Amino acid sequence: MEHLASFSNDPFDKPPCRGCSSYLMEPYIKCAECGPPPFLLCLQCFTRGFEYKKHQSDHTYEIMTSDFPVLDPSWTAQEEMALLEAVMDCGFGNWQDVANQMCTKAKEECEKHYMKHFINNPLFASTLLNLKQAEEAQNTDTAIPFHPADDPPRPTFDSLLSRDMAGYMPARADFIEEFDNYAEWDLRDIDFVEDDSDILHALKIAVVDIYHSRLKERQRRKKIIRDHGLINLRKFQILERRYPKEVQDLYEIMRRFARILGPVEHDKFIESHALEFELRREIKRLQEYRMAGITNFCSARTYDHLKKTREEARLKRTMLSEVLQYIQDSSACQQWLSRQADIDSGLSPTIPVASNSGRRSAPPLNLTGLPGTEKLNEKEKELCQMVRLVPGAYLEYKAALMNECNKQGGLRLAQARALIKIDVNKTRKIYDFLIREGYITKA
Repeated sequence: MEHLASFSNDPFDKPPCRGCSSYLMEPYIKCAECGPPPFLLCLQCFTRGFEYKKHQSDHTYEIMTSDFPVLDPSWTAQEEMALLEAVMDCGFGNWQDVANQMCTKAKEECEKHYMKHFINNPLFASTLLNLKQAEEAQNTDTAIPFHPADDPPRPTFDSLLSRDMAGYMPARADFIEEFDNYAEWDLRDIDFVEDDSDILHALKIAVVDIYHSRLKERQRRKKIIRDHGLINLRKFQILERRYPKEVQDLYEIMRRFARILGPVEHDKFIESHALEFELRREIKRLQEYRMAGITNFCSARTYDHLKKTREEARLKRTMLSEVLQYIQDSSACQQWLSRQADIDSGLSPTIPVASNSGRRSAPPLNLTGLPGTEKLNEKEKELCQMVRLVPGAYLEYKAALMNECNKQGGLRLAQARALIKIDVNKTRKIYDFLIREGYITKA
């Protein structure tokens, strides 16, 4: 027979008596051999020797009561729970109301007992301290310390840094030119007056709703830029180049899904693929060792050294054939000799070898699916394909040159090259095309 604490004296919180179906009041009996659910009996049914199905009167049992001290000999567990519930209902400090709700203790007794055992109890204080320390230890690895930021950069308008940052102004946390920058123009002439008809009023409301949707799209794009760190695109591209070529190709393909996955999930996916690529390459290297009959890493180092030596010897054996290939082109021959000199001195070759006789131009750019293609005419599409320029960049350069031409009354090639920071040959082709088609005029 055991005395167990029942932390609620509300009979509605317990199942009814299995004998008389009355609500149970403490103390009551719980059969230790029946259940689940627990087989509960009131004292009257227990003393009667009530039996039901598998329950027998000689089964072991437990007396469920809270009429025993816990923290103070003069306070039962039932009174402890009643005190906590009264403080929760009446508020800390309202001891008279607490005493009125308890009905068994005076105001001074309630205040003294609560302050002694629940506020100033060293056992509870040490427990709370341990919980706080455990929480701080858990957050140590995840919390990011705050450091005061330096003064944000303030790039000048249309500078190289400003273009690299997509026109973002860190000091204002805003862009020089917003996405859909002229969305507000549709609202500039709208005025709600009392004389408007219902149709006109509904039309104006529809225009405002359209404007709100365009603002939401603007905020969505800003959020993507902020979450994925795309403000400085050049740094973003440098981070991409740290991966092998195969992972970079996947990065390029999966970039369009980054806004769906989210920045953390996208980075985890790319990093896991990069790890998979490294593991596959390492497995392939180990398989090569096995095929060569190598069973330890010491022999593997010797094998790698001999393999590198064989490849260097093979390159030297092909030297004569390469000399014959470039001998008729003096420029290519000089480049090849410089390259061989770098290789012989242990340096990495910096000058690419190109022969005029066998030179091949890059294939035309495929414009299928590129944004802005639908805004080009046939001649502009042909130009973008030949100079390998994406339509969006061409439209931006075209607008800049036309605006400058309208301001100056004409445009020189040197001014065009100052406005467009790309290859000078591409700039000349764009400049000549715009003059030939009548978009701009020479100064």
